[in-house]
Amino acid sequence: MTVKHLAIAPEGKKSLRLSWSNVAFFTTVHALALLAPWFFSWLALGLLLFLHWLFGSIGICLGYHRLLSHKSFQVPKWLEYAIAIIGALAMQGGPIFWIGGHRQHHAYTEDVNLDPYSSKRGFWWSHMQWILYPRSEFFDYEIYQKYAPDLARQPFYRWLDRYFLLMQIPLALLLYAVGGWSFVIYGVILRAVLLWHSTWFVNSATHMWGYRTFDADDDARNLWWVSIVTYGEGWHNNHHTYPNVAKAGFQWWEIDVTWWSIKLLQTLGLAKKVVLPPSQRMNQG
Repeated sequence: MTVKHLAIAPEGKKSLRLSWSNVAFFTTVHALALLAPWFFSWLALGLLLFLHWLFGSIGICLGYHRLLSHKSFQVPKWLEYAIAIIGALAMQGGPIFWIGGHRQHHAYTEDVNLDPYSSKRGFWWSHMQWILYPRSEFFDYEIYQKYAPDLARQPFYRWLDRYFLLMQIPLALLLYAVGGWSFVIYGVILRAVLLWHSTWFVNSATHMWGYRTFDADDDARNLWWVSIVTYGEGWHNNHHTYPNVAKAGFQWWEIDVTWWSIKLLQTLGLAKKVVLPPSQRMNQG
């Protein structure tokens, strides 16, 4: 999807303000994750791995990113909504916030004022400080929704954008009913922390380290270990060169687990209009 450059004035040289509520929230969740060794079980570990994949690969990578942000393929509306709910359960923000911010990132990549997580501000800024020092042009609904008008027009996405965090409550209650506190710690708390940092590495690490297949006008790079923990999103130079393409790994060694799910949906007749890179740029698979 082509993002129009909107004339939105940045905050300029206004000093950044630390959000103590954000600091308290993320500190608390990280601290609770340290309880994991005292609640370990193999079932809880299996749950963690499954939900990391479900919420990360299907919810964020396939749903929020490739389907909703870039429209690199289409699915029936009922399936789109189901995938969006899975993405909301990842606890990385509502869909309008996430997609709006990501489209800003592509429209103004590396711009220190207009890219929400510009790597030009340093590793830690692009990794998580941009959340701890929230700027209104990235966190004010009236601004970021302008980058996702296709979603903002739909009541479902407006509701999900507002209440995504509350969805952790029924999830936690369900996990507690099935497996007690062990399932809550591993399925909600530790899963959220690991998935946050996995996703944030795409913003930070892949704009600093790795190789470049294409001579793009930004610092995005292909980094294998980020691709492992993000199910294919670490092939970031490929993605920034062809942002609307559904497949992130172009070479045979560039493993893209999320692409396998898209291919499965396509085989089942549920994914249509799947956008592929030029055939000479990839190893068809």
